[in-house]
Amino acid sequence: MTINRRNFFGKAGVGIAACSFGAVAPLTACSTSSISVSDEKLDDQQLFIGENIAVADTVYGKVKGFLLRGIYNFRGIPYGADTSGKNRFLPPQKPEPWTNVRPAVFYGSSSPQDIYDRSPESYGVFVDHWNYDVLSEDCLRLNVWSPALDGKKRPVLVWLHGGGFSRGNGIEQDGYNGENISRSGDVVYVSINHRLGPLGFTDLSSVGGEKFKSSGNVGMLDIISALEWVNANIQNFGGDPGNVTVMGQSGGGSKVCNVATMPAAKGLVHKGVALSGESVRGGNQEYTQKLGEYILKEAGLSSSQINKLQEMPWEKYMDIAYKASSRLQKEGLNIRRGGFGPIADGINIPKGDYFNAEDSSLPDIPMIFCSTFHEWNPDRDNPELENITMDEVAEKIKGSYGDKSKEIVSAYAKQFPEARPIEIWALIASNRRGIVNAADTKLQQKSPVYMAWFGWESPLFDGRHRAFHCIDISFWFLNTDLMITHTGGGARPRTLSAKMADALLNFLRTGDPNCEKLPEWPKYTSESGETMVLDDTCAVKNNPDGEARKHLS
Repeated sequence: MTINRRNFFGKAGVGIAACSFGAVAPLTACSTSSISVSDEKLDDQQLFIGENIAVADTVYGKVKGFLLRGIYNFRGIPYGADTSGKNRFLPPQKPEPWTNVRPAVFYGSSSPQDIYDRSPESYGVFVDHWNYDVLSEDCLRLNVWSPALDGKKRPVLVWLHGGGFSRGNGIEQDGYNGENISRSGDVVYVSINHRLGPLGFTDLSSVGGEKFKSSGNVGMLDIISALEWVNANIQNFGGDPGNVTVMGQSGGGSKVCNVATMPAAKGLVHKGVALSGESVRGGNQEYTQKLGEYILKEAGLSSSQINKLQEMPWEKYMDIAYKASSRLQKEGLNIRRGGFGPIADGINIPKGDYFNAEDSSLPDIPMIFCSTFHEWNPDRDNPELENITMDEVAEKIKGSYGDKSKEIVSAYAKQFPEARPIEIWALIASNRRGIVNAADTKLQQKSPVYMAWFGWESPLFDGRHRAFHCIDISFWFLNTDLMITHTGGGARPRTLSAKMADALLNFLRTGDPNCEKLPEWPKYTSESGETMVLDDTCAVKNNPDGEARKHLS
């Protein structure tokens, strides 16, 4: 028996539509409160490109994109120079200016990385159909969607992709497409690529001296460079440099938290939205510096030969870096993300907890935090687990919780009495400790915090998809028909999407997500844990999983 989600939270004690347009989605007419496209307009020409159709100035030269269904598209604009060779491990450099009008009609290269499985047998590639083309160190590129190039100051949303700090790109999922939210909300949408993994986060500060003091954070400095580009150029694309929101999911949510506590971001960002990812502290530099030393040893080089790490092909360097990381961990140093993620260097990223109210050099911006009910649902590809028992769930989580496993299962079952054992397992595996801790930490500062929990369940895979990691992205951006392998498409997900997009758009404009389509959304406090539960019926619940979550510690 499946859960009736409308009654789920009430019994547990916790408690119009948009069309999506894109290359892979069929164009059908619909009429909603946010988008209205008539059959007559759909019969008109949809794509325009020409010498004077979508041309915009940047500080480096003019770019020419195209006009698609009334939205200006610019793809692959360089915001930084090629990061290969002498620029590897160094803060991003400015791109070389150009004199002719530069085409900006295709997405830029992705940062070098290990790409997800894209085999025909992969359910992952079916669900997410990762968009990748070229991998290159010439990856500092961004994409812009805008309703008009008219000098109007529209809110700007900068999307930071997921994939931890080692994978992904600014358009890896179709749900990242900015066309619909740009059209519906009259906003400018930007997505970016930046350096990842060992090329973005190798800390050579202990072996390379002053020149490499920031090497461990150049992937985050790329994001700062992109925000500087937005600040200097976005008005030419119809955006307001004084109203910029950074938003990201998974690793992108962590990136949002890092940006929101970087001194270099102050004045460049004004709001933040972190989905299913968070950070409250940078990596331990004692460990990351040790990893830098191990990388040199693995390469057979001395500190005076670091330049040879810059000269070798990126494939060879990444292989060396990951081998060094593996060796270091085998020797007992437990380093987060394999050592290749943001580092608390005290220069670019503060040491200690993020969002320090006593440090006036940091941004202090309104933020939304959101996670999903079933981030890590265990049985999408394993239907036999649908009939697992509570005792078997307790056994499954024993590796993480030891002798407390039965107590934890009982606590979740008590708070969510309609949930079947497999759903209890998913809730425990996807618990909100991290996102709640991040929100509580952010409350040190004056700016407001809002909390959401996404519970809408995908009907795909015989209902086993549930409210999984990544599903909510397309809802925020009015892309539920475009990201049909997440939602199944149709009116039901569109209806919730319209509500969520309305809240997001109001947050972009004002720093407050309250809107007509949702119930009143109170500010989050650690005492009450006010949380907007996003589902077919949306409602605010105070600390909706709090009693169960207490047993996790």
